[in-house]
Amino acid sequence: MSGNRSFKEYVAERFYNEMFATVQSYTGDNYDDLDLRLYRIRNIGGIELSDIEIKYVSVNDLPDMKIEFDVAVEAEFEVRESDYHYDESENCRQWFMVECSGDLDCNLDDLAISSITEYTSKNKQPKPMSDSLVPIIHKEQLESVATDFLRRHYPEALKTPIAVEPQVLAEKMGLVVEMREITKDFSVFGQIYFHDCDAEFYDKNSDEMVQTHVDARTIFVDPKAYFLRNLGSVNNTIVHECVHWDKHRKAFELERLYNSSASKIKCQVVGGIKDNIRDAADWMEWQANALAPRIQMPLIMFKTKAFEFIKQFRTELGTSKLIDVMEPVIDALAAFFCVSRLAAKIRMIDAGYEEAIGTFTYIDGHYVKPHRFKKGTLQRNQTFSIGVIDAAIESIINPQLRDIGVKGIYQYVDSHFVLNHPKYLTQDENGFAVLTNYALNHMDECCLVFVLSVKAGCREKYNSECFLNRDESSAIDFEIKYCNGYENSTKEKQNKYLEELMAENAKMYDLLSNNYLDCLDKLRKWRKITFVKLNKKVLMDERQLRRIFKGESKGSLNALLSICLAMHLPPEISFHIIEKSPFTLSMGDENHRWYRFVLIYYYGKSMDEIRCFLAEHNVEPL
Repeated sequence: MSGNRSFKEYVAERFYNEMFATVQSYTGDNYDDLDLRLYRIRNIGGIELSDIEIKYVSVNDLPDMKIEFDVAVEAEFEVRESDYHYDESENCRQWFMVECSGDLDCNLDDLAISSITEYTSKNKQPKPMSDSLVPIIHKEQLESVATDFLRRHYPEALKTPIAVEPQVLAEKMGLVVEMREITKDFSVFGQIYFHDCDAEFYDKNSDEMVQTHVDARTIFVDPKAYFLRNLGSVNNTIVHECVHWDKHRKAFELERLYNSSASKIKCQVVGGIKDNIRDAADWMEWQANALAPRIQMPLIMFKTKAFEFIKQFRTELGTSKLIDVMEPVIDALAAFFCVSRLAAKIRMIDAGYEEAIGTFTYIDGHYVKPHRFKKGTLQRNQTFSIGVIDAAIESIINPQLRDIGVKGIYQYVDSHFVLNHPKYLTQDENGFAVLTNYALNHMDECCLVFVLSVKAGCREKYNSECFLNRDESSAIDFEIKYCNGYENSTKEKQNKYLEELMAENAKMYDLLSNNYLDCLDKLRKWRKITFVKLNKKVLMDERQLRRIFKGESKGSLNALLSICLAMHLPPEISFHIIEKSPFTLSMGDENHRWYRFVLIYYYGKSMDEIRCFLAEHNVEPL
């Protein structure tokens, strides 16, 4: 399909004569009753319609390919005076509403005009359609639209929890599903043909596109979807194409009225209709993407099954906490409804289980532990989990985040900015910093919130469902913005922890001089760390380490950074030492930017963790 087609423009061009004749006939019979705004004419002696203009068309969706539509027409008249003593004429304009209906299956050749009235106001259509003949469906209507779809095509799925079999659904709708490679690069995962045509498909034997005759009502799914994605994605693709057939044939027939060679809709892997970036295509794809999982997992049946699985896994795992069973429940639901894990997770959130938000999240290739928070804490486009690159950028460009970071209030642990206190942070058996169980169950109390917005690659309408659900196969870029006002450090419950931390750090900071060697000595004693322990952490010869502390060796910036991090110094104190030393951190140096990040957000971690982190990001080691 090409660009946005306008039904209004089509009606204006094709049915101009019919609209003109209708207005002319009506005014010829009723001109005495018309409310014309005339200034010079006292009594109408004659009225002549000189031109009409279609102002807008309001469409109502009907079953099959039928539609009703109201056409708002502005008519221009020439009106003559009845008294021959006054040779007066005057031009005036009047709006009319023409009610029409027709069947797109016969290209509207059966156009019927049922009435014409003077225009008073726009009629509200029961099932409105856009000017491109795409149904207008609001987000809050999605559940009822999906239920209506199932009632018409697969009613048994509304009676008891069952998996909707996509092949059976297609068959019930009179559609045929075929597995066939569509493109070499899998840029198109599925397409549906509305009309018989000759189409091109990739042939791996000849490694080229070959032409084949295709019958109308055929859905093609690329079998590579089984290998590159999963069965759940294949099932979703078939249902997705069934939605196109049910909801978008009228938009497609409008396209054919303009371009008789149009035959199919093809859907890209990343969403959006291929080769088309206009709004009508976006909305069709958004509707198919949003309705398909709701059809596969009707809400009431889904909730019934979710409740069963929650009960089962609580018993099996011997726990009453919902967060402890959320991941196995999601996997069980995905298997039961034959959908992807991600689709089942999103549906759990739709069903009101906010605990699902903190499950099956992968950031920077690492699995993030399940976590929960007070209901209503996060909006749909907010998260506690942020990748390290975004975290590093935000810590540089965002003044609020930079300030609280330098003060040592938060640590960056397991893809979260966590309040730096033993209640929320501890160490695992390897000595690595991790969130406590309490923190994982009270994220709203100890973690910063970030706002997500789509940066590139896809459209927001399509991706609004994906914000909370970045799993390992998600291919969406995010622009992360620190959510000002969600610094969870200001709650009364946490003030005492912060006050203790800040008071201790401030007390030490006040004792520091402008001599960085004197500072190092005081801080080593403050941390109660021996040279033997320190040299094991910084991987330096003990004699060399002692010489640096005495000022007998200048050392290096990297040696000084290692010492600060090995002693777990708060960021403000580390920056004071560097500032008074012969060395500087330059924001123009990429390595230095990463060093600054670890000084602020990794100072509570072990040197092994810090070195691994720097190595992962190709930063010169410490």
